[in-house]
Amino acid sequence: MAPTHVLRCCQRGLAWIPVIFIALVVCWSYYAYVVQLCIFTIQSTGEQIVYLIFFHLSFVMFVWSYWKTIFTKPANPSKEFCLPKAEKERYEKEERPESQQEILWRAATSLPLYTRTGAGAIRYCDRCQVIKPDRCHHCSACDMCVLKMDHHCPWVNNCVGFSNYKFFILFLAYSLVYCLFIAATVLQYFIKFWTLCRRKSAENCPKNELPESHAKFHVLFLFFVAAMFCISILSLFSYHLWLVGKNRSTIEAFRAPVFRTGSDKNGFSLGFRKNIAQVFGDQKKYWLLPVFTSQGDGLTFPTRLVNADVEQATVTLQPEPNKSAADVPASPLSESQNRLLNNDQHANNIGDHLANNTLKSAESETITISMESES
Repeated sequence: MAPTHVLRCCQRGLAWIPVIFIALVVCWSYYAYVVQLCIFTIQSTGEQIVYLIFFHLSFVMFVWSYWKTIFTKPANPSKEFCLPKAEKERYEKEERPESQQEILWRAATSLPLYTRTGAGAIRYCDRCQVIKPDRCHHCSACDMCVLKMDHHCPWVNNCVGFSNYKFFILFLAYSLVYCLFIAATVLQYFIKFWTLCRRKSAENCPKNELPESHAKFHVLFLFFVAAMFCISILSLFSYHLWLVGKNRSTIEAFRAPVFRTGSDKNGFSLGFRKNIAQVFGDQKKYWLLPVFTSQGDGLTFPTRLVNADVEQATVTLQPEPNKSAADVPASPLSESQNRLLNNDQHANNIGDHLANNTLKSAESETITISMESES
């Protein structure tokens, strides 16, 4: 037990190395830009003031969103998703998977669950001993189940999920703005210093009034680092913007969620605007601030109405006397109607499942009795 505990502590300590590396790079970039570029290199006072103002705005927003992404604790399933003590003991004693699933189905009758495993079973985490809510997954790095888990990011040493996904998107956005601003404003001095370094002497460099100091090494390296991070962050940021527009997580993009009707990669998509609001909230004035405004509680999520499901509950509209049924346009269900239909359907589905299993067991017993009587 002791070696395992020590190994776990060592793993947790080593997990902070990427975060420390990013922190050191950011601190050096602040020194290189503010001190070496703005104070020692730029001669114009007006240019210094403008650069420093916009630099500190992007720097503060970048650090703020990065901090929130790192230190926001991932949301976990609530106690209602844990098995009762008696059911938990029965589940642990059972050796047959069918009997274990029966216990899970009975416990799930009062839970808002619409996704299943690939085999159509209740999603249960043996490690955390909890029934997984929709879009919840177990993180092996954090050793916990995380609501609406997207992925575990080593650069923030945290799970990106329901509680901090907005912070992660803003972290990518502001880090991209930070790198773009540095690369754009440093470019002209990078070219001058690069030209100066390629000359044999400063006199051969026409109209070059840059001071001969160590600032040129900071400026040259600053541009390379900003450009490198800018390219890598741009691709990642674009990908996650696409995921937000589709209302998918990274896990769901690679493995579509399974509903009663089968897997559906667009099962949680509500339309572009509503998908954006799911992550950033309804109040647009808070969208660019790293404060929590995401909709919902992370345990339940609205789903789109799947018309292909023949057992899906439907709403019929009564046509007016002077109109035929064909003239009445189909009206989409509101989110509240969809949720109510889904809740009723969920309870009916679980009841049907339990009834079918009971009927199958009764039929098997009847067949056994009849065989014995014939013999």
